Amino acid sequence: MKILLTAFDPFGGASINPAWEAVSRVADQIGSAEVHKLMVPTVFGKAEEKVNFLANSLDVDAVICVGQAGGCYEITLERVAVNLDDASIPDNEGNQPVDCPITPGGSNAYFATLPVKEIVASLRNAGIPAALSLSAGTYVCNHLFYRIMEEIHLHHPNRIGGFIHVPFLPEQTVNRSRTPSMSLELMIRAIELAIEKITETLSAHSPIQ
Repeated sequence: MKILLTAFDPFGGASINPAWEAVSRVADQIGSAEVHKLMVPTVFGKAEEKVNFLANSLDVDAVICVGQAGGCYEITLERVAVNLDDASIPDNEGNQPVDCPITPGGSNAYFATLPVKEIVASLRNAGIPAALSLSAGTYVCNHLFYRIMEEIHLHHPNRIGGFIHVPFLPEQTVNRSRTPSMSLELMIRAIELAIEKITETLSAHSPIQ
């Protein structure tokens, strides 16, 4: 079983991105799953090229994208990606689309196919704050989420995918009064537990080794 785990590089003038800090430290083997990791650029149109190319090259069973959601208190499992780019800040190459469809004439939205409710329950049972989210925003996170689910829907019906947001790290909130954060260790544990639940789901529905 193969899982592709991705995260963005730092953006918005930051020197770190907690998503990549956590993803890069996740175990390479979790149960029966080989975990392949990829840092992607926070750039509209470029992130999904790298993700879909590697996912297809490796013929993975699941794609899990991880991003930063500053201001959130918990790990959030995104349920839906919408066909809209509406950036409040430029991406890392200066692109700032406003009110633009991701795929003109495409589906209005795609739903995650990860077992999101089961993952949230697993994290909470482990003492990790977690919640479902109905909006991945309209920045590069949502753009990537939409594109990977579009690729899955159109070409890889046996693959599952979705998006997870993580809070700031404590060091990112030093000058942000009353801003929530989460330790790196807890983020890593949350992602690994999510992968465990995903491998259980895949194993229950197919003979994948």
